[in-house]
Amino acid sequence: MCGICCSVSFSLEHFSKDLKEDLLCNLQRRGPDSSRQLVRSDADYQCLFSGHVLHLRGALTAQPLEGERGDVFLWNGEVFSGVQVEAEENDAQIMFNCLSSCQDESDILSLFSEVQGPWSFIYYQASHHHLWFGRDFFGRRSLLWHFGNLGMSFCLSSVGSHTSEVANQWREVPASGIFRIDLKSTSICKSVVLKLYPWRSISKENVTRECDERLTRASASLPPFVSVAANEATLCLKEPVAPLNVLLPPAPAAAPRAGVSSSRPSAETLRALLTDGHTQEVVGQFIAVLSSAVRRRVLCLPREGDLPPSAVLEPRDRKAKVAILFSGGVDSMVIAALADRHVPLDEPIDLLNVAFITKEKATPASSSNKGRKQGNGEMLSEESTPDAAAGPEKWAGAPDRATGRAGLKELQAASPARAWNLVEINVSLEELQELRRARICHLVQPSDTVLDDSIGCAVWFAARGAGCLVAPGGVRPYRSPAKVVLTGIGADEQLAGYSRHRARFQTHGLAGLNKEIEMELARISSRNLGRDDRVIGDHGKEARFPFLDENVVSFLNSLPVWEKANLTLPRGTGEKLILRLAAMELGLTASALLPKRAMQFGSRIAKLEKRNEKASDKCGRLQVISLENLSIEKETKTQCPQCNNIH
Repeated sequence: MCGICCSVSFSLEHFSKDLKEDLLCNLQRRGPDSSRQLVRSDADYQCLFSGHVLHLRGALTAQPLEGERGDVFLWNGEVFSGVQVEAEENDAQIMFNCLSSCQDESDILSLFSEVQGPWSFIYYQASHHHLWFGRDFFGRRSLLWHFGNLGMSFCLSSVGSHTSEVANQWREVPASGIFRIDLKSTSICKSVVLKLYPWRSISKENVTRECDERLTRASASLPPFVSVAANEATLCLKEPVAPLNVLLPPAPAAAPRAGVSSSRPSAETLRALLTDGHTQEVVGQFIAVLSSAVRRRVLCLPREGDLPPSAVLEPRDRKAKVAILFSGGVDSMVIAALADRHVPLDEPIDLLNVAFITKEKATPASSSNKGRKQGNGEMLSEESTPDAAAGPEKWAGAPDRATGRAGLKELQAASPARAWNLVEINVSLEELQELRRARICHLVQPSDTVLDDSIGCAVWFAARGAGCLVAPGGVRPYRSPAKVVLTGIGADEQLAGYSRHRARFQTHGLAGLNKEIEMELARISSRNLGRDDRVIGDHGKEARFPFLDENVVSFLNSLPVWEKANLTLPRGTGEKLILRLAAMELGLTASALLPKRAMQFGSRIAKLEKRNEKASDKCGRLQVISLENLSIEKETKTQCPQCNNIH
């Protein structure tokens, strides 16, 4: 995972060879292992490229990458399949090698059509004066743009600036396809024209209308001096997933299958469904494809096994390489159980469980613990574990804390040889307000609703991983060292997990449910993924999404909707039915029956400050601070004990 940025100016008057301090700081937090800047100048334009690397794979490879012909490449992604990358190789270098061998734009599109995995990129093609950029089909990696000075400059970046006069101009690059700008032509014509190479499903009938819709979406929120047009050759990227199966049964869905109780969720209901041979086969296939997705996301990481044989580590000294955003619900439980199959057994897995409290400010740990080095080698101060001395019980009122502890017991029973680290992350209202203002509001932007605030803050604190570990020897401060964070995003969208799916089914049946699922997947890039990538990446960690693996989505898209969900069954059974059946097959009986509970409610962050808010309301707490306030804050900045950075 990386922080990538390209600042372009068509006027020497507006060109700076250095990024603004706050933007550079934000990028460096995403990529703490290597930072480098590079300038490319032409008579008509100047480009500043800035790359910041989080090293996870192969040899540490500094970015930007340079080619013999003057080309420049910035890559923020992971190649999990489609393009051959060996375990010891760096995928950024492999992708640049492939791009350098492309003969024309058709070859470039073919390359990105084959890549499976999350990505955003910026590619300067010197010989043509072209700047290519874009995000993957689901938008799993953030990329923002803003256009200034009436088209005389623009900037692309993984994350935006802090200052209010610039922050409000940043918008997400739509995951509509790949964009290309002719820098020479733009300078001469004094207008910015973005050429779009859209994603296209070859199975859809009206391709022209589909491309027009993508053009319209890509043009939204752009200033009037910027336009988006279809590329002259009408070339497209091939969608990486199979189209959604919208097949309907011969007769409308009514009662559940014979022998299945519909009164309340129960293990007997799920066991009865698994007696059907076809259902059991489909569930087995789902487990296999999801397990492969998890495997790709937890391997190829630097591990102690790479050390010389003489460097033997005690179990307590082994650090977790993989963490999971963990509520104890069925999504995170299944991911944890499948991660257990592929992460080396002597390596801990961190389960990150967050809870918020309002009634009293947490009591700090004793001063004797300040700066104490923990068994995992991480330095942790008292401020980042405010309840370490007082104990975790007062935080247990958060629903996700209770299900997290229950889930831990279930995982320990299923895999007793594994060290499962339940990291209880407890956040006071005071800490939430302070760090939202200092960091989180800037990362969530341009997303700006109450829901974005709740989820963005909860995910930021969870991904930071600073809490306490409840171990047999007692409670001790702990900070997760894992650089890879698995999340369950994508399960609810594909498997009818939200209450709006049930409402749509009740009013429009299975046909309406299919349309709702199709809409959820189409908008997931703009609603969730860019925001969460910015929030998690701020800790120098990488978000990975097994449920949005291309093979997983294609498999689920291939199934008729009634094999994924049965909303004639009650909450806790009917929604995400295939996932609950998979949990049963994996031995996770209790968590298989838990009803969907949104993170903002499970962690108790929702309604924490204003109880009359609606999720879709614009959130005033996310407004970026003014330049005047920023200058005042600069005079009073101190070192943050949680991240060791200056705030």
